[in-house]
Amino acid sequence: MKTNNDTQTDALVLAKECAQELYRRDVATQHLNIELLDSAPGESLVKMTVQDFMLQGHKTCHGGYMFTLADSAFAFACNTYNQPTVALGCSIDYVAPAFQGDVLTARCHEKSRGGRTGNYDVEIHNQQDQLIALFHGKSYRLKGEILSQENVND
Repeated sequence: MKTNNDTQTDALVLAKECAQELYRRDVATQHLNIELLDSAPGESLVKMTVQDFMLQGHKTCHGGYMFTLADSAFAFACNTYNQPTVALGCSIDYVAPAFQGDVLTARCHEKSRGGRTGNYDVEIHNQQDQLIALFHGKSYRLKGEILSQENVND
């Protein structure tokens, strides 16, 4: 008989395996040197350093790159249950600018999940823990699996 701790451990292992598999497939995220730092059921943490090519005309990080960072965190978090999930809609509020060399972290937390949809919030902070942006994503679950059953918990 499985205990609650065993079930939580299995869920954590599955979440990490799903996030790692998606990261392995995610050429766009890797191209921007976004790192997947951690994942758990309904959660993820990613990091990106603002590079010179990410700056817009005001010499601050282009909002599209910050959106991509948050969207990657969102994608990893909502796919931690071995159920392929995509974005149904997203929005972002920019709170403060980010500059070249800033190390941005995006932490995603699941707020609700039921049926085929879920809601997730992402906060982006810089290396001084200053809030840079707030992102909200709504997810939609597709049919199928991310990992084949024979590869789960090997």
